[in-house]
Amino acid sequence: CLPLVLVWATPPVTSSWWYMGAVGSSRVMCDNVPGLVSRQRQLCRRHPEAMLSIGRGVAAWTAECQHQFRRHRWDCNALERGQRLLGRVLLRSSRESAFVHAISSAGVVFAITRACSQGELKSCSCDPKKKGSAKDSKGHFDWGGCSDNIDYGIKFARAFVDAKERKGKDARALMNLHNNRAGRKAVKRFLKQECKCHGVSGSCTLRTCWLAMADFRKTGDYLWKKYNGAIQVVMNQDGTGFTVANKKFKKPTKNDLVYFESSPDYCIRDRDVGSLGTAGRVCNQTSRGMDSCEVMCCGRGYDTSRVSRMTKCECKFHWCCAVRCQDCLEVVDIHTCKAPKGTAWASRT
Repeated sequence: CLPLVLVWATPPVTSSWWYMGAVGSSRVMCDNVPGLVSRQRQLCRRHPEAMLSIGRGVAAWTAECQHQFRRHRWDCNALERGQRLLGRVLLRSSRESAFVHAISSAGVVFAITRACSQGELKSCSCDPKKKGSAKDSKGHFDWGGCSDNIDYGIKFARAFVDAKERKGKDARALMNLHNNRAGRKAVKRFLKQECKCHGVSGSCTLRTCWLAMADFRKTGDYLWKKYNGAIQVVMNQDGTGFTVANKKFKKPTKNDLVYFESSPDYCIRDRDVGSLGTAGRVCNQTSRGMDSCEVMCCGRGYDTSRVSRMTKCECKFHWCCAVRCQDCLEVVDIHTCKAPKGTAWASRT
């Protein structure tokens, strides 16, 4: 089945996701959000304020997905073209689908956990277990401040995001559940201890510490590496788990992303696979990577246009404490991929 991210993808300005606090009845609000299964509607009614946090999580993971794929043929911008196109991508059990499930699940964990720490949710607060004294490599310290309640964020995200997959026991549901969990674990991986020293002249005779999530970019970078090392799997004989499709590769761990089928090349517009194609995409003439004109344009060639733009130049530091720059006119060449001969949507039968 399609993941819940289809409901969240790029909600319009007037969407109920962005007006959760303004709706008088949580039942009416939750019943009008399309695509939720029964368990998700129950959680929505019970925690209507959490839905606004989930909306923020959507914005975070969407931006991160687009950042990580910015130099690739599939650049995650199908999210901006509506749910149908994204749905076509996610109908395939590909590496892109695996990444989207992982990063979206991570985005919900991050948003819910942050909302707990900021006192925005009635059902949670700072981590209640981080009280009293503790010890680390630097010695003893007292728990203070507001430790991020990552366990609550993971618990809520698991209940809400996984609810749709729990209805089915097929191979695709198991794949989605695995990648959802990998995304949640990725956020917790970068939980870090921060401390403040107390004492005369910063002598640090006393320390108070708390646990805080790292910037979401760290989670995105980590999942991007997992995407590049994603493991192709097949269902085992009893239908309860995975085994590697190629025996030469290692068995996937709980931190790895898994997928069933190879990705399309995303070179041309193809509605059936949710591909926008690469016609008109900016490419890098000097690169040898995925953003090179040769790779990005799929061998079709590229057009070059010369444009003028204003940039900051001759920046100087002035005491104290300002940097002043001049506006300079810069002329640059922009390279964009040529369109294939047929510009209509390809449709496979």
